[in-house]
Amino acid sequence: MTADIHRLKYGDQEILFRLVRRARSTLEIAVEPDASVVITAPLDAPMPTIEAKLRKRAVWVIRQQKFFLQFSPRTPERRYVAGETHLYLGRQYRLKIILHEVEEVKLRGGFLMVFSRRPNNTSNTQKLVDAWYRQRAHVKFPERLEQCLKRFSRPERFRPDGLIIRRIRKRWGSLSPSGRLLLNVRLMQAPTDAIDYVITHELCHMAEPHHGPAFHQLLTTVMPDWKRRKQRLERILA
Repeated sequence: MTADIHRLKYGDQEILFRLVRRARSTLEIAVEPDASVVITAPLDAPMPTIEAKLRKRAVWVIRQQKFFLQFSPRTPERRYVAGETHLYLGRQYRLKIILHEVEEVKLRGGFLMVFSRRPNNTSNTQKLVDAWYRQRAHVKFPERLEQCLKRFSRPERFRPDGLIIRRIRKRWGSLSPSGRLLLNVRLMQAPTDAIDYVITHELCHMAEPHHGPAFHQLLTTVMPDWKRRKQRLERILA
């Protein structure tokens, strides 16, 4: 797999895109939440063909970029100090850091309680909070996966071959060619209905690998309000 950065002139605009070549037969154009453009193409696809495809979909690409950019400037990075707010399942909780011999994190009322041997060490606080999010994700995501599978008339046909939870920079989730579902641990900050949107979106790829009309028809059938959920996700975690 190789990746290169390219530019395409379209009218008075310039589309910057990352080209990823893989052993596949079709070409896919995606606009990421940070408004970057990624084209995944077959290993032997000639550049004029790739550029022609992008030029054909340029209006859609620019429209998607504008949609994501409307949420800029992005929410500032959360700090790991007492009083800072952090999201969990769409709700805000204020950090309360307490000196304690046993290091752990708990939700109590409107507070995210961090018990730490080093309460003034922000790096340690971040490590504890990140570990807590991962721990909760390993409980919550499998639960939501089972609920999302029920949306399909033949649930077992859409069951992924494994679940991976990881912090990733650009995507909320993905489905590997082998059928393994990858979810971004950051989704633990989103409301449950937004988490369900991401999972259901990826499950649809079990039947429809690409974002064509058949994919969107399937997604709309099993989740008619997916557009609202998607917008809420991007608005809250922008």
